[in-house]
Amino acid sequence: MKYIVRTHSASVACWTTLGVALALGACRLACAAADAPFAQPDARPVPGQGAGILRVTLALILVLGAVFATAWFMRRVRGLGGASGTGLEVLAQVPLGARERAVLIRVGERQILIGVAPGNVRTLHVLEADASTIAPSAAPPEPALRPTFKSLLLKSLGK
Repeated sequence: MKYIVRTHSASVACWTTLGVALALGACRLACAAADAPFAQPDARPVPGQGAGILRVTLALILVLGAVFATAWFMRRVRGLGGASGTGLEVLAQVPLGARERAVLIRVGERQILIGVAPGNVRTLHVLEADASTIAPSAAPPEPALRPTFKSLLLKSLGK
């Protein structure tokens, strides 16, 4: 879903920038046509090839800067008004595969672990408010003794 929104925002930014550039070009062309009388030879000297390349390069940099600035602005605006009043907050997410991930969200006082795959969203576990908070004075649990590889191999061989 984020990819679709980002792609849409980027395409809106590109089309907006293209529209502004075309409008500015049309305005400049119209102004130039209004300034020069019909059939009067142009008194200005023709610029050299180096000057033309410089003007095109500067215009390209200006347009690309406008595209990136618009995309950055769209991302910032989307982030500001997003989930502030919904009571829904994404706490963490972990990719599980190429297109699958586990997402921990907070809904009110509950934390919900959901699995997200293409075309499928499932609730994996719901943590209640009292179970999700850990007292700061509680000591961390003792790590369980893990069997070594050698002992597991000997056990599987029956020795």
